[in-house]
Amino acid sequence: MRPDALLFDDAFRVAPYWWEAAPPETARAPLPASVDLAIVGSGYCGLSAAAEAARHGASAAVLDAAELGAGGSTRSGGMVSSGQKLALTNAIRGVSAERLVRLMHESMASFDYLKRLVADESLDADLRITGRFFGAYTPGHFEQLRRQGELLRDKTGVTVHTITRDAQRAIIASDYYYGGILVDEYGGLHTAKYHRSLRELARRRGATLHSHAAVERIERVAINSSPATRFRLHTARGVLDAKHVLVATNGYTGNLLPFFARRVLPVASYQIATEPLPPGLMDVLNPGRRMISDSKRNLFYTRPSPDGTRMIFGSRPAIREVDERAAARLLHSKMVQLWPALRDVRITHAWKGYVAMTGDKLAHIGEHDGIHYALGCNGNGVALMSYLGQRIARHMLGVERDAGAFGEGAFPVSAAGVASHVAVPLGAALYGLDDLWRGRVRAALS
Repeated sequence: MRPDALLFDDAFRVAPYWWEAAPPETARAPLPASVDLAIVGSGYCGLSAAAEAARHGASAAVLDAAELGAGGSTRSGGMVSSGQKLALTNAIRGVSAERLVRLMHESMASFDYLKRLVADESLDADLRITGRFFGAYTPGHFEQLRRQGELLRDKTGVTVHTITRDAQRAIIASDYYYGGILVDEYGGLHTAKYHRSLRELARRRGATLHSHAAVERIERVAINSSPATRFRLHTARGVLDAKHVLVATNGYTGNLLPFFARRVLPVASYQIATEPLPPGLMDVLNPGRRMISDSKRNLFYTRPSPDGTRMIFGSRPAIREVDERAAARLLHSKMVQLWPALRDVRITHAWKGYVAMTGDKLAHIGEHDGIHYALGCNGNGVALMSYLGQRIARHMLGVERDAGAFGEGAFPVSAAGVASHVAVPLGAALYGLDDLWRGRVRAALS
């Protein structure tokens, strides 16, 4: 492993690369006394819900415990796709064929919603549809991906190419994978620019946004002698009454409401950004500027920065959580496994963010004890949580009676969510052992 003096750029920061162009925002405007809709969480979901509610004439206030844009939304890789999580994972197991069709339809609708929103509202998001390559870690994974690619094409209508190992160097200039599949219609955006644009949209439509307003308690308040009630939210910055409450906190849900804490498992994912690459190198390593991920349990995911100058690389580097500087060392070594040509490239940024995983690998929207929720991005939240935010807002306001396919069925308790302090390291260890065993298979085949 390279010495730190050679590995880290002189201006190295423990912060997302995305924040250089659009940093998180402090918004300390006083809380309104009362609103129609109080939204806990200022990620893509919460901001989309606020913008949609305001569009329909409802008053909406977004509350965040930290700065606006400091959470998981701007800490992701910014990859945008529409249905592969359902087709390429076990999320479809136990789901009826009829509901699966509607889940796939809504997943595709989320991608279309994002593209339409960015275009119609002229959002500054650096959204580009460049394609996404899914690499096969073993020969067996290649056959699985080939079959899953056929399913993905049949269920969603996207264009899927089967890429053999001999042909993959034209896609990623690496022999690390045993081929894979390429989906033309997928792409990526700039996470923090998109978040900033959603903040501006929500405000333009009339919603208010409030940072450093951690919700500490939610209580029901009777309205005179009426059987109807409202909610009173006690926050770090004062009290707010609301007709409706939406929990949109995903991997940052915490223990405020135990019902949700038992159903969402926060999992840390780490990323690094390199210094600008030497001229022409990106054209060799990733000529199509595509999004890339693979079939491992502890998968690699990587992409070029939107301006095409840097490589962004993510994975879970260790069984337990580590600090970002230690993670950067490990991630750099993993990145070099994929691209040895990046061995001498330095790191400028390292960061982590929490992904909300659910027991059934599906996102859920609905209502519990009068409080609405939209939770469970499962690592696929850019388009989906944007879409579900506006969908749950419409449902809460009575614009749509049907909450859609993600609003059906029970929101199951996650055993991992109940015992996350044990489950995440244990799960990572098991995934690591599985990848290690498959790695030995790869070595035997090399």
